[in-house]
Amino acid sequence: MFAEIITIGDEILIGQIVDTNSAFISKELNKIGVSVYQITSVQDNREHILQALEEARARAQVVIMTGGLGPTKDDITKHTLCEFFNDTLVEDAGVLAHVEELFEKYISSTPISDMNRMQALVPSKATVLHNALGTAPGMWFKEEGVAFVSLPGVPYEMENLIVNQVIPKIIEDFERPYILHKTIVTYGLGESAIAERLEQWEDQLPPFIKLAYLPNLGKVRLRLSAKGPDRQALVDAVEAESQKLPALIGDIMYGTEDEQTLEELVAKTLTEKGLTLATAESFTGGKIAGQLTALPGASAYFKGSVVSYATETKINVLKVPKDVVGRYSVVSAEVAEAMAKNVRSLLKTDYAIATTGNAGPTKGDSDAEVGTVFLAIATPTGVHAQKFNMGNHRNRIVEKAVNKALELLQKEISKI
Repeated sequence: MFAEIITIGDEILIGQIVDTNSAFISKELNKIGVSVYQITSVQDNREHILQALEEARARAQVVIMTGGLGPTKDDITKHTLCEFFNDTLVEDAGVLAHVEELFEKYISSTPISDMNRMQALVPSKATVLHNALGTAPGMWFKEEGVAFVSLPGVPYEMENLIVNQVIPKIIEDFERPYILHKTIVTYGLGESAIAERLEQWEDQLPPFIKLAYLPNLGKVRLRLSAKGPDRQALVDAVEAESQKLPALIGDIMYGTEDEQTLEELVAKTLTEKGLTLATAESFTGGKIAGQLTALPGASAYFKGSVVSYATETKINVLKVPKDVVGRYSVVSAEVAEAMAKNVRSLLKTDYAIATTGNAGPTKGDSDAEVGTVFLAIATPTGVHAQKFNMGNHRNRIVEKAVNKALELLQKEISKI
């Protein structure tokens, strides 16, 4: 079963706002076995809206529109829907009472106007969906087996209508298959290298299970998607295929997306083993510490961080020897190791992570090429650093380095 989403509004097309509504709707539909076939954004323009509706009806059983339901002249969705369904607007007494109540209770400083009361005008063929959080009602049409749903574009109003009214109505009106996803998270190997390892396994997947590779900043998510009429059969099949993966990529697997993130896995391992951690961050600017301390209970294992962005801070606070910086440069394995070793000693922890590198756009205090990164881990038995080249895009260099540092740390603390 397929759905289409049509977002209406010039503000989306000129980049004034980001369309988060479609992502929310897609996720909620997917949960009940409805696949989104296409997402279309159109102007507040009668011809464009009519064309989008006509094309969508040929491809989908559910068409969900958002936007264009305000009280001003530029919001033309209701009038266009009347033209599409050969209908007329009528006043809905329930909607009018709700609008008047909202103004009386929450907008008493602004008198209700005739324009506000016009929100109660709806196409006569529509089933009104009560918008408890706003003045523009949702509307449901059913014609020739296709459901057309019109919703306000305000995200929190739309979300409430989707969850409490639209989804239950789709479940009631349509027979749907089951859709199941399982996402395995990997770190440390690129998409093509993983694909080579999994080629034979992927070729032998049942036809109702599809594999998608989702690479992003040092990690690759592997999403298994299954679709069919029997939910338990899908669960069993996906689980059986998942059980084959550790033998193929067990060294880079870090659980599933539903279970925990890499930083959550690090936090869990440190907590369970009673270990403590400190960080000394240069170009990553405290992002490793930030991700760890964003988790509840971080105080059980995380003791603190020194964000030694400037070279003098590395020397004066972390006591990195000035001659080491002079001999090897601030972006070097030797400096990374000194940072990790000294912050571990300073904060009296079992482990420490240090980052130093050149994220660009200029070379700064080192001649190292942009993208050159050194990550060091200090342990109870020693310290070691590794060199990486993270590309040439500043934000990506930082994010990839954070992920790689957490990956290296998890491998290290898992040895105990």
